[in-house]
Amino acid sequence: MNQEKITELEKVINKDHSNIGGMVVLKNGETLYEKYFNGCTADCRIHVYSVTKSILSVLVGIAMDQGYIKSVSQKVLDFFPDYTVKKGEKTIQNITLEHLLTMTAPYKYKFAPYIKYFTSDNFVKFTLNLLGGRGQIGDFCYTPLIGPDILSGILSNSTGRSVFDFASENLFSPLGIAVARSLTFQSKEEQMAFNTSTNISGWASDPAGNNTGGWGLSLSPVDMAKIGQLYLNGGVWNGKQIVSKSWTEESTKEHSRWEKCSLPYGYLWWISGDTEQGFSAMGDGGNVIYVNTHREMVVSIASLFTKNVKDRIAFIKDYVEPAFDKNFS
Repeated sequence: MNQEKITELEKVINKDHSNIGGMVVLKNGETLYEKYFNGCTADCRIHVYSVTKSILSVLVGIAMDQGYIKSVSQKVLDFFPDYTVKKGEKTIQNITLEHLLTMTAPYKYKFAPYIKYFTSDNFVKFTLNLLGGRGQIGDFCYTPLIGPDILSGILSNSTGRSVFDFASENLFSPLGIAVARSLTFQSKEEQMAFNTSTNISGWASDPAGNNTGGWGLSLSPVDMAKIGQLYLNGGVWNGKQIVSKSWTEESTKEHSRWEKCSLPYGYLWWISGDTEQGFSAMGDGGNVIYVNTHREMVVSIASLFTKNVKDRIAFIKDYVEPAFDKNFS
């Protein structure tokens, strides 16, 4: 560690990334840095927004390992046998699990109907009714909120359990991650309080009990780092295979690309587009699980929500890696 660079790093945090609640740096599986800001402590749990998507990807891999899901090539409607295809609708019948994982499924909305979504009783049914339309299957279309819930429905329908229960047994408990309960909000005010809280542990769900797919999970920086280290270890934790190495590799290689920003995408993971191999889970407000496989480094950042944060990946590459990797050049 370079103390001079760590001092510089913390000055940059205070100046340009002042909404950070906590940050953890692991190198070769060892904790090199764990620090909290803005009154946060190791006991705090912060809403990590779209980092939730990458956790969902891990769970899909586990469900496949256990035989609940046969293949990413399975049609989405295979998991919803009671869904009635409307007359003239063809696109939805050809959409696969892989299209959902790679953000290459089309939807019927031009502008996401967030108010209707948040006030619906069943996020999965609401979103499934928006799947398809006239868009082209295979074109990258990132869906921040309305889309990933279909994957939650697929997990629940295939495993016969809620996403929270499946995750608790097969991912959270083995890694020592504490997520207290499913959370159903009774009002807009309750949800907004969750978004800004640092002491609510849980995973958001709709009134029907469907856990959210694209947002809604609260974690600590240590929890987030554990997920990154799990993937860096090829799915192994304390000698136990939690998720198959083949899934960790397949889900963190490029399957699609957001051409507008030249960002490669895996299965709900963002892929490093530079010479060093790596991948990231990224959530609104600057929440990040960053994995550099070349340097065997994991960086997790949990952030208090604010709009228009500065690029966290650039921050990690410019300041964090140089401070904690003696071979950095």
